[in-house]
Amino acid sequence: MAYFERLWSELPDGVPEHFARRRDFLLSALEPGSRVLDVGCGAGWFAGALKQAGFAVTGVDVAAEPLRRARERLPQLEFVLAGEHELPFAAGSFDAAWLGELLEHVQDGIGLLEQVTRVLVPGGRLVVSTPDHGWRLRLRLGLSRRAFERHFEPRADHVRFFTAGTLVALLQVCGFEAIEARRERGLLLASARAPR
Repeated sequence: MAYFERLWSELPDGVPEHFARRRDFLLSALEPGSRVLDVGCGAGWFAGALKQAGFAVTGVDVAAEPLRRARERLPQLEFVLAGEHELPFAAGSFDAAWLGELLEHVQDGIGLLEQVTRVLVPGGRLVVSTPDHGWRLRLRLGLSRRAFERHFEPRADHVRFFTAGTLVALLQVCGFEAIEARRERGLLLASARAPR
C-alpha cells in the first residue's frame, strides 16, 4: 500500500492514457442500468464517465491519494479504500466490474479476479484493458537493449506483461466464460462473463 501511495504522490493529475478509446470500449460492453465496480479506480475518471452515462458506479482503490482526488472531483460518487487482497463488498453486489489498466500492476491476478468474481452477480460482466505485449513489441524489445531496459525499468510499477493469449488464459483459469479479447493500437481490450 505504501508503494502505491508513494507512486500516486508523484503522479500529476490528468486524464488517463488512451482515455477515450478505453471509455468507449467500457461503455459499449455494459448493459444499461448495470451496477458497476471500478476496481483500481484511481482518480475516478472512468467512474465519472460511467455516472455520466447513467450507470450506478462505486470506485475502489488500494491508495488514499487517488481516492482523495476522485472525491474532490466527484463528491456525489462512492469511493472506497480497500486492502490489497480483499474487496470490501458483499457477494453479488455488482452487475459488472471494470479493471482498467490494473492487472499489470497486481502481483496476485488470480486472487484479485477471485474477489471480483465473488462481488459480481452470477454471469456478471468483467471488462478489462491492459497494455498489449504483442509480437511486434516483443521483437523490438528483443532486438534493442536500450528499448528493453527502458521498458522493463526495475523501478516501474508494471509487474505483469500480457499478450492476448496470456490474458485470455488468465481469465479462463479464473472461470470466466464467453471471453472476447482484441488488440487495438497498444491495448488489449477484453470482456467476459463471471461463472453462473
